Amino acid sequence: MKQSLTCDKPDDEPPAQPDVVGLIRQYYPPATLAHEVLVRHSEAVAEAALRIAEKVAYLNPDTRFIEQAALLHDIGIFYTRSPSIGCYGEYPYICHGYLGRRLLEAQGLFDHARVCESHVGVGLTAREIVRQLLPVPARDMVPVSMEEQIICFADLFFSKTPPPAGTRHSAASITASLARFGQDKVDVFVRWLELFGEPAISERSPDEPLPS
Repeated sequence: MKQSLTCDKPDDEPPAQPDVVGLIRQYYPPATLAHEVLVRHSEAVAEAALRIAEKVAYLNPDTRFIEQAALLHDIGIFYTRSPSIGCYGEYPYICHGYLGRRLLEAQGLFDHARVCESHVGVGLTAREIVRQLLPVPARDMVPVSMEEQIICFADLFFSKTPPPAGTRHSAASITASLARFGQDKVDVFVRWLELFGEPAISERSPDEPLPS
């Protein structure tokens, strides 16, 4: 029997609190390109996500969790073949979400792990995974909680290229990019945009590289 890559969270166990810096350093040695790319990107996403959370404070998002999970959402990229950002693993880049989930679940961080898996694009459904023969487990990987949606939305505004600082994207460019994958993806993004607004987190013009 094939072993599951995920574990069930014990119902009576309190949520674990991560050592974010320690976890990142464990898998991304400081002074490496992968570390710099991951930290810069994750800090930008965390800042944007927290500003979004402030806008929707009436929905009571968990800001402590948002900051932690945003900093860890891409912890799985070192597993992938992405030499341009200093990652020399064996998996396609699309796998970094579910592999990050597996890593964090092994640390007892079940809620943070869900953010890893559900943040790719605007989320992946089991149906499209099967239809497109994507190299990930055939299950729904979509953001459900308010915190998951905020982080997924914030992440869309930042790419990791060109390294190490990456690029901030405008809502228009994100919409155009998502349109290649179907109108349903655009519809999700537009709903989030109407709810959260475009995050104002940098004086740099969108779609230009962030300052190094």
